[in-house]
Amino acid sequence: MIKTWDATAPGVMRLPSGRLVRGRGLRYPLPEGERPVFALYLLGRRPPAVSWEHRWLRWPDFWLPSDRTEAVKALREVWERAGSERVEVACGGGRGRTGTALACVAVLDGVPAPEAVAYVREHYAAGAVETPWQRRYVARFP
Repeated sequence: MIKTWDATAPGVMRLPSGRLVRGRGLRYPLPEGERPVFALYLLGRRPPAVSWEHRWLRWPDFWLPSDRTEAVKALREVWERAGSERVEVACGGGRGRTGTALACVAVLDGVPAPEAVAYVREHYAAGAVETPWQRRYVARFP
């Protein structure tokens, strides 16, 4: 059974393939409605406990993932699972790290790397991908 997001739900971004991924900031209340089936949390320290399956990728605020090989694996998992499950990607504020990760997922979905930041800013949040090194990371992903 396919369990994907409602495309009109807050924070949900549609990829060119039609896959839906939700981005959000963990500092804000959990949106009402469906819960994720799987989540990738991008934080400098272990995330709070949740009742759904999740993965933690150590990623300090305003920086890049601590383990880039692990980041590629985690982002591929997000892309794969988004084809049939409600997947969310989240960091503290939901813009820098989340936007960077969503742009990388967009690259995996076929968006050319040089266009991925603009894609996420148009389809997720105008302020996504906050730093020059985050933009460079997307441009060179994977």
